[in-house]
Amino acid sequence: MNIEEFFQLSAGKWFSHRTSHHLAFKQSEDGKSDIIIETLATDHPEVIKLCQQYDVLPSDASCSARVTWNSPMEKGKEKRTGSTVLVTVPDPENPSEGKLLGEMDNIEKTPVTGRYKMGQDEALTLITEYETMRSEERLWFASPNLRMRVSVVKRLDGFSMASFSSEIRMGGSPVNTKASETANSASS
Repeated sequence: MNIEEFFQLSAGKWFSHRTSHHLAFKQSEDGKSDIIIETLATDHPEVIKLCQQYDVLPSDASCSARVTWNSPMEKGKEKRTGSTVLVTVPDPENPSEGKLLGEMDNIEKTPVTGRYKMGQDEALTLITEYETMRSEERLWFASPNLRMRVSVVKRLDGFSMASFSSEIRMGGSPVNTKASETANSASS
């Protein structure tokens, strides 16, 4: 599977259940979210604007998506909603790796730039480094309608958080046949 197929297979509406472990405080919490992933053409105005912000030619982008999330209000927790656009720019010498461009992050208030790598095991690894923290996230499909995600966030002050999410497709765009076959073979 390549990065374009991964984005195509990710398109749709997902229900996400996340368990997070705050290692320094020895606490854990869980949360639920609705996530909508919409693929965008590389000539979409938001993609062009994001590429310009990073001084990247839009023609160098291979794929992009808008990710919108909505965490329902739970007792004692605040509702979290948001949206971001992500753009991949493959390394010309190794297209299975490249830059991941993102809109301004709500936490760090800085533009998000990271790296992506599609592994031979068809899992996507995203690495993002900020001034005060580093995030590594790994995503893979157990089947076309079940996606898994693990992440580790480490702050410079030593604070770390690890999380696991299972994401179930609730609907959305039809699954690309080739990407679906690839995900099915990965789960075998």
